[in-house]
Amino acid sequence: MERVGGEDRGQISAIRKVAAASLIGTTIEWYDFFIYGTAAALVFPALFFPEFSETAGTLAAFATFGIGFFARPVGGVIFGHFGDRIGRKTMLVLTLTIMGVATTLIGLMPTFEQIGIWAPLLLVVLRFAQGLGVGGEWGGAVLMAVEHAPREKRGFFGSWPQMGVPAGLILSNLIFLAVSSLPEAQFMAWGWRIPFVLSILLVAVGLFIRLRIMESPAFRRVQESNTEARMPIVDVLRTYPRQVLLAAGAFLVINAYFYILVSYLINYATAEAGMSNSSILTVVLISSVISFFAMPFFAALSDRFGRRPVYLTGVVGMGISAFLLFWATDTGSFWLVLAAHIFGLGALSVAYGPQAAFYAEMFGTRVRYSGISLGYQGGSIFGGALAPFIATWLFASTGTSTSIAVYVAALAVLSFVCAYVAAETRHVDIEAEQDEERQLIEERGGATTS
Repeated sequence: MERVGGEDRGQISAIRKVAAASLIGTTIEWYDFFIYGTAAALVFPALFFPEFSETAGTLAAFATFGIGFFARPVGGVIFGHFGDRIGRKTMLVLTLTIMGVATTLIGLMPTFEQIGIWAPLLLVVLRFAQGLGVGGEWGGAVLMAVEHAPREKRGFFGSWPQMGVPAGLILSNLIFLAVSSLPEAQFMAWGWRIPFVLSILLVAVGLFIRLRIMESPAFRRVQESNTEARMPIVDVLRTYPRQVLLAAGAFLVINAYFYILVSYLINYATAEAGMSNSSILTVVLISSVISFFAMPFFAALSDRFGRRPVYLTGVVGMGISAFLLFWATDTGSFWLVLAAHIFGLGALSVAYGPQAAFYAEMFGTRVRYSGISLGYQGGSIFGGALAPFIATWLFASTGTSTSIAVYVAALAVLSFVCAYVAAETRHVDIEAEQDEERQLIEERGGATTS
C-alpha cells in the first residue's frame, strides 16, 4: 500500500471517517443540549415559571438548566463503566438515542398554564435525561477519535469531537434565529418547540453514521487480551485519583465561561443592555463559526508544542477577556460585543481544542472512558451547572457586571493551577500504559481481568 509521510492512505482515511463520525454525533448531542440553554434564557421563565418575578423566573429556568450538569457525572459514571467494559461504540449509540428522545419530548410537553406544577417537574426530568446522555457521550466520542489517531496527530484528531460544541451551537442558534423571527405570540405559543422536535430527525442521521464505524483499536486489544476492568470507576479512583481531580479543576473555567458566553449573556444582553434577541444570537453565531475553525488549529499546535502550554494560554485569555466582554456588553454596541465575544470564545477554543487528547492521555486504556468522563463531567458540576445561576445572582446582588468578570477570573486562576500541576502528556504511549496500569492495580489488590 502506498505510504504517505510514514502512514498508509488507508489508515488516514479510516481515521478521518471515525473523526468525522465523532464530529457529526457530538454536533447533534450538543445541539440538543444547547437549545435548552437558549430556551431557558428566552422562553422558559414565562412558560414554565409565570408566577415568579422576572429575576426569580430567570433563576428558576437556569436552575433547571443546571440539573442537566448534575446528571452529567451520573451519565459519565454509568456509560464510562460500560464503555470500559463492553466498548465505546455501543455507548455512543445509546447516549445519542437517550438525548434525542428527551429533547423531542421537551418540544412536545405542555406548559404551566396547561398542567400547572407538573410542567416544570417534567422539564426537570427530561433535562436530567439530557444530562445523562451528554455525560456519557463526550468520553466515548473523544476516545473513538484519539484512540484511532497516530500519536503525532492525537491532538488534531481529538479536536474533531470538540468541534461538535461550536457546530451544535451554530446549528441551534441558526434554527432559533429562524423561529425567533416569527411574531412574538406565535414564537411563544409554538415556534420555540420547532428546534426541539427537529432533534428526532438529526438523531436518525447520527445513528446511521455511528452504526457504521468500528470499535477503537486500543479497546479491541483490551478485549482480545481479556483484561477489561471489572469495576472501572473503582479502579480509576484507586489508580488515578490525582488525574481525575486535576482534570476536573482544569475544566472549571472552560465550562463556566462557555455557558456565560452562550446562555447567560443572551439574557443579560437583552434584559440589561437593550440588545435584541436576533442581535445577540447573531453575535453567538459568528463567534461559534470562528471557534469551530480555531479548535483544530490550536489542537494541532499542541501536537507540536505540548498540551499544557497551549491549554494554559487559553485559560489566561479567558480570565482577561471576561472583563472586556461585560464592558462591551454594557455599551449595547453590536460591534463591540461581537469583538469581545470573539475574543472570549476564541480564548476558550485555545484550551478546549487540545483538551480531548490531554485528558485521554492521562489514563490507561482499561479505565480511560471512566477517567476522562469523571474529570470532565465532575468539572461541569461546579462550572457550567452553576455559572448562569451565579452570574444572575451576582448581578442582582451587586448591580454591576464586573462582579461576574471577577468570578470568571477567579475560576481561571484555579484552572490554571490545576493544568500547570498536571503532567505534560503529548509523548505518552496510550497503548503501552495498559501494562503499567494493570500492574499498579494488582499491587493495590484490585481486579484486573474479567
